[in-house]
Amino acid sequence: MMAAFFEWSVLFLEILGVAAILIGFTLSLIVAGKRLRATRDGGEAFTVLRRMLASSILLGLEILVAADLVRTVTSVPSFEDAMILGLIVIIRTVLSLSIQIEIDGVVPWKRAMLTSGAQLLHESARGSQPTR
Repeated sequence: MMAAFFEWSVLFLEILGVAAILIGFTLSLIVAGKRLRATRDGGEAFTVLRRMLASSILLGLEILVAADLVRTVTSVPSFEDAMILGLIVIIRTVLSLSIQIEIDGVVPWKRAMLTSGAQLLHESARGSQPTR
């Protein structure tokens, strides 16, 4: 009974991860299109598209990593499964890091050193561009 629950949980997380990416892509196109019509500035619209799409990809990847972790933890342990999970996590982590650098324009630990926690919280709440 528990095995079936975890199988369904993994399937749900995988669907949720893919949906986050697809919905984020769709919303990115809509918002960028609205920005283009409002400002007639293709560069600004493209920046909005890139940032929103990258954020949705990051969210989707995090959810997919969670699904992989649940699958591995709840399956019959084997060295091969652990190695595959490790490789998947490494690939997705590197991809997430490169997307985060693309969004912010700076590595996360350098941004943290250059910006106070209160400022990061304020920018996050406002949805504004990060300080560089």
